Amino acid sequence: MRLSTGIILSLLAVLITPELYAAESGIPALSLTGDSAGGQTWSISIQVLLLMTALTLLPSLVLAATSFTRIIIVLAILRQAIGMPQTPPNQVLIGLALFLSFFIMGPVLTEVYEQGLNPYMEGEIELSEAATAAQEPLRNFMLSQVREPDLAMFAEIAGHAPYETVADVPMTVLLPSFLTSELKTAFQIGFLTFIPFLIIDLVVSSVLMSMGMLMLSPMLVSLPFKIMLFVLVDGWSLLMGTLASSFAV
Repeated sequence: MRLSTGIILSLLAVLITPELYAAESGIPALSLTGDSAGGQTWSISIQVLLLMTALTLLPSLVLAATSFTRIIIVLAILRQAIGMPQTPPNQVLIGLALFLSFFIMGPVLTEVYEQGLNPYMEGEIELSEAATAAQEPLRNFMLSQVREPDLAMFAEIAGHAPYETVADVPMTVLLPSFLTSELKTAFQIGFLTFIPFLIIDLVVSSVLMSMGMLMLSPMLVSLPFKIMLFVLVDGWSLLMGTLASSFAV
């Protein structure tokens, strides 16, 4: 439970720049209090506010900065390729994509917790330092998956000069670049997944037309063959393994 709460707070810290934490404000809820060790801690009210904001922004962060986007798109294309638009249902696909994302992002989230949130909860670093430390694992993950042309395109749109190092890439440029790259990769994998089922549809349609059975739907006949092919090649394990390995650096 502690790790789950820690991950949520660390993910929120990634979305907010460390400078925002250090900014002075006249709002009493943002006041700092000193501790016995000479450090500073945030008031309880702002901690509750950060937690509630994290719960609100967490779904958007899951879509924007993790492997979830690529996985759910490939699964949706697979369902369409088989010819069963409603099977498996959306809840099953989302659950499968979510837990596979947790599997893939496990090492990254562990680093976020160990480098950012845990030291802050132990009082070893300030919140601004924790926010900076929590950003690094997610930044490294997204940078390992982003395509250079996409990154250059958004940097040019933002009016930025070419970055000398990856550390100079701001999150405002990295996030849309990462999402665009994920969409491209997802459609490439989905295309390769679609081809075998398309071949079965073409073969069945040709056979039915040659037999003069024009009133019989080719989709109805090809569906059992596509399901049989998917089961015989152990399609779910093959697809899940391919998606997981596609994130290997």
